[in-house]
Amino acid sequence: MRNHSGLSFSLCAALVLALAGCASTGQTGMLAPDAPRALAVSGPVNVTWNDPATFTEFRQSSNRWAASEGNWLQDFAQYMRKQAQQQLAPGERLDLNIIDIQRAGQYEPWHGVNLQNARIIRDLYPPRMTVAVKLYDASGVVVDEGVRKLSDQAFLLNATPLNDTDPLRYEKRMVDTWLRRELRTAAR
Repeated sequence: MRNHSGLSFSLCAALVLALAGCASTGQTGMLAPDAPRALAVSGPVNVTWNDPATFTEFRQSSNRWAASEGNWLQDFAQYMRKQAQQQLAPGERLDLNIIDIQRAGQYEPWHGVNLQNARIIRDLYPPRMTVAVKLYDASGVVVDEGVRKLSDQAFLLNATPLNDTDPLRYEKRMVDTWLRRELRTAAR
């Protein structure tokens, strides 16, 4: 007769651990309480963001899990920093705080299981963003400050086929247009 107690204990322990993992209700990824809320300070542009759980992207999402998947928020913040740095005059500094964001498209779970995790892009789901801005001149004096509400209602009309695989292409184009307008160094 064999002793199966070691095997039984191992199976029970594995089952308990698996169930404990399923029962955990803690947020993970960008919605976790300990997730980063800013890019590391580097260069003249500082980018921070509010708690993503308060963003329209998550509050009104039909698939909150898919919306929070990946690290798109940090990628987007890094893109904003890079683009803003190119627009600043020498010595200027810029603080950006993302207050709210709603990406282009929406999840439409009524299309069935095969499309429940697919972001459907339609003109009625334009990208939107609210960002707080504080611009400093070379001497450190605040020269502009305020909250900007960005939106690109014609985002499908201005489609760029070169970046058609970038999941943030519509949001990036909206930010590019805004930064060119906002930080036009020749106009200052």
